[in-house]
Amino acid sequence: MTSDPYSPDLIALAADIPHIGRLTAPHASVRKVSRICGSELDLDICLENGAISALGLEVRACALGQASASVFARNAIGATLDDVRAARDGLKAMLQEGANPPQGRFAALSAVEGARAYRQRHGSILLAFDAGVDAMEAGCVRAS
Repeated sequence: MTSDPYSPDLIALAADIPHIGRLTAPHASVRKVSRICGSELDLDICLENGAISALGLEVRACALGQASASVFARNAIGATLDDVRAARDGLKAMLQEGANPPQGRFAALSAVEGARAYRQRHGSILLAFDAGVDAMEAGCVRAS
């Protein structure tokens, strides 16, 4: 674990978030706000065969929240609800319990590992993954 939460990798992720902008006809939309720091994220998704086929987001967050949202956006296309839920739970365990960073498609979340000691930022870091789980659950219900 790096002691500096603002590593060059984190700053690079935060500066380049793909899929910025809202979708015109999403299957589900979710808005999340961190109660502690006020970071905000709006997520739209479309689903196909139980996986994310398109996404759009707007992020108003600190660099840590932006970096996490960037990891989500870069890797969410093709992800299933189980994939997103496992990444969210792994991210939460990494931040709160000192577990290893998530592996697989969301392994780049290791870039936010340095923020473990900054509990007031955990909500911002989790926004995209919390929104992803909620949007997929809502989209799956709507699609069935």
